[in-house]
Amino acid sequence: MADETSRPAAAPLKTAAYDRFQQALLQGRLRPGQVVSQKELVSLLDMSIGALRELLPRLEAEGLLTVMPQRGIQITVIDLPMIRDAFQLRMALEREAVLSAVRKMPDEVLGGQETLHRSILERLDRQAAPPPEFFDEGQDVDSAFHDVLIAATGNELMVQAYNVNSIRIRLIKLDRIKLTKHTLPSAFNDHLAVIAALKARDAAAAVAAIEAHVRNARDRAIEL
Repeated sequence: MADETSRPAAAPLKTAAYDRFQQALLQGRLRPGQVVSQKELVSLLDMSIGALRELLPRLEAEGLLTVMPQRGIQITVIDLPMIRDAFQLRMALEREAVLSAVRKMPDEVLGGQETLHRSILERLDRQAAPPPEFFDEGQDVDSAFHDVLIAATGNELMVQAYNVNSIRIRLIKLDRIKLTKHTLPSAFNDHLAVIAALKARDAAAAVAAIEAHVRNARDRAIEL
């Protein structure tokens, strides 16, 4: 009986442990390429050694770290092969996403996204030196747009693959292509081109626009 009652609690605990690791990455408390011991990781993530050992196989399978026997645990390295692989997967997923969005995404959702993007661009034009929180807001709008696109597929396997890859993409952005007064307009205008094609229900134009956007982001990451 004890085993049966413990099973429902196990999944939320594993999810919480995974979320803690993800937040440590995105907040910079764990850095790409960093090597840590299990003891250091347990302390940083405030979890038991048992919980960490259960989590490690999943993180290694997802390419977020590498367990090196007798040497420690290395957080994924941001190098050119990793960048190319992450953006190639993103391209494949988002190409399919816009094809679904052309068919399914309501006009009011597209209109809301367009309004959000234009509002950010207009506010940027009015500020000579926007504060950091403005770009945090811009990043949230950027990420949410891609989340909306992938959700349009209605394919849970694709959503899961996208969510894992989005961690890699966000790490690349944090390391190489943070939104700034110079990069935000380019990214948001790319988004607006995708939105315009979706509103026109033009599948070919939507695919071309998302491909151009992903290539632009990849090229900025590779150049730096």
